[in-house]
Amino acid sequence: MSRTPASEIDDFFEELGQLLKNPDVGADLAERGINVSLALLAADGLHAYLRGEKERAAEDFSDFAAEVSSRLAASREGKKGTLS
Repeated sequence: MSRTPASEIDDFFEELGQLLKNPDVGADLAERGINVSLALLAADGLHAYLRGEKERAAEDFSDFAAEVSSRLAASREGKKGTLS
């Protein structure tokens, strides 16, 4: 049975999800300030978009952007607070 491009994309995102959930990968990402849950949300958004689920993709990307922006602002505020 031949594989379709869509099934290859689905497999890629399944593998990406498994990789991001790997404790060693999670620890490495955390050391660099990367939140695995947010990375998974972004991956889900891209996967939805590639499947043509634009409303779901927009919601996931919107949630991702809002959360990253919020965390970035909090981080910047924390740095400002330590300087004064």
